[in-house]
Amino acid sequence: MTMIDPSNVDYHEIARRGDTEVLTMFLQAGLDPNLTDERGYSLLMIAAYNDQPEMVDLLLEQSADPDTPDASGNTPLMGTVFKGYLECAKRLLAGGADPQARNGARATALHLAATFGQAEFAELLLAHGVDPSLPDAQGHTAEDLATFNGHEKVAELIRTARTE
Repeated sequence: MTMIDPSNVDYHEIARRGDTEVLTMFLQAGLDPNLTDERGYSLLMIAAYNDQPEMVDLLLEQSADPDTPDASGNTPLMGTVFKGYLECAKRLLAGGADPQARNGARATALHLAATFGQAEFAELLLAHGVDPSLPDAQGHTAEDLATFNGHEKVAELIRTARTE
């Protein structure tokens, strides 16, 4: 019987493909669910960035940290906003992701939703208690960014949340 050399396995590729059956075997054999690569990408981040909701669930069930940032300080939740993967965002939040986590530019996931005009993400994040008045490193709120980028629907959602 040939043994697999674990140092020759690309666990991040398994997460990217969403192969929960294979990753489950490695996790049961002791693989750290918080394993990161040289860019600081965790297995959970790779799964979320590649729209693999079942892999996100598996890793969260195995105690993967939903807020492990990459080298730029971006969290898996921020990546889902950037990529537009709402289902993965919902699962990350259900698994304990901090909607107010900040990256290296002091931006939250709401700042990203505002920048990219992601109204559904803005609603989701606001429903999870993100503070819409938090400024980024340049002093811009999410509402400012939505307005600057011509996303009036998102700006209005944020304005409404601020006054409630």
